[in-house]
Amino acid sequence: MFKNYSLIFVIVSILMPASVFAAEVNVYSARKEALIKPVLDKFTAQTGIEVNLITGNADALISRIASEGKFSPADVLLTTDAGRLVRAKNQGLTQAHLSPTIEQHVAPRFRDNENHWFSLTQRARPIMVLKADAESANIQTYEQLASKNLPGKLCIRSSSNIYNQSMIAALIHQQGEQSAEAFSRGLVGNLARPPKGGDRDQIKALVAGQCDYAVANTYYLAGMLKSADAEQVKVAEQVKVIWPNQQGRGVHVNVSGAALIKTSPNDENAKKLLDFLLNEQSQSWYAQANHEYPVREGVEWSQVLKDFGEFKGESIPLHRVGDLNGQAVKVMDRAGWK
Repeated sequence: MFKNYSLIFVIVSILMPASVFAAEVNVYSARKEALIKPVLDKFTAQTGIEVNLITGNADALISRIASEGKFSPADVLLTTDAGRLVRAKNQGLTQAHLSPTIEQHVAPRFRDNENHWFSLTQRARPIMVLKADAESANIQTYEQLASKNLPGKLCIRSSSNIYNQSMIAALIHQQGEQSAEAFSRGLVGNLARPPKGGDRDQIKALVAGQCDYAVANTYYLAGMLKSADAEQVKVAEQVKVIWPNQQGRGVHVNVSGAALIKTSPNDENAKKLLDFLLNEQSQSWYAQANHEYPVREGVEWSQVLKDFGEFKGESIPLHRVGDLNGQAVKVMDRAGWK
């Protein structure tokens, strides 16, 4: 009888998937390995759950999960921008999940309205000027960047950039499509050069004297200030952050976030990881390493972010940024924003 039971166990063991025995979770991350792996290693050390990490371009990872279909090994998607998180949801790749930890530490506006994703960090997109010109710049709102008295003064990325698309989507939500299009036309009319490069390139162009105002996410400037490249530090030290619209809607704020994949083969382990990413230690590490603002209240900012000063951010539900992405792209196209 004992031999029969042993034989049955061996057969069942062969037929059962390895994930039944192996404590693991598969993470597809648009964050670079250096910006996420240390916190994942801490998760493994505390739980014994191995994290298999795949990094890559955000849009490519979403496409990969879609093409893998129900056989995808992905458990968790980590990516930047609410627009991408909404895109993954709209493609049917994610599932609803709201743990007590998420509900307690992530404000509703930083979560999907149907709980398919939630934010891990906040990222602000202010105006930047040269410190030497800060007093004379007299810039207090985004709308001033679109006014007719600033021709040839602005550096900003192209309309194909998701950060700009989300900024315009937020404006559509707050002021309507017509107002957003007029604003976009104003920006285009004030461009110092055809849009090119990333946010760091806008900052470099500002310092090089190619424009008087740049729009960029704060963590890019922070990363330059903390860079091992002395030239980047030298450039960044000349730049001042201007928090726009502080008497009104606030500076545009977006997020990086996480979603539980619909076909997750290790969903219980994935849920443990998602909660882990919201604990104080993980949120503090994120804030220090990525120079982004923690989504969890009470977690200390990195010193470089403190130096930028406090600010009022937009208060819109961030799922609307993704919902309105298509409209934003059309608005920017009509405005001639290349």
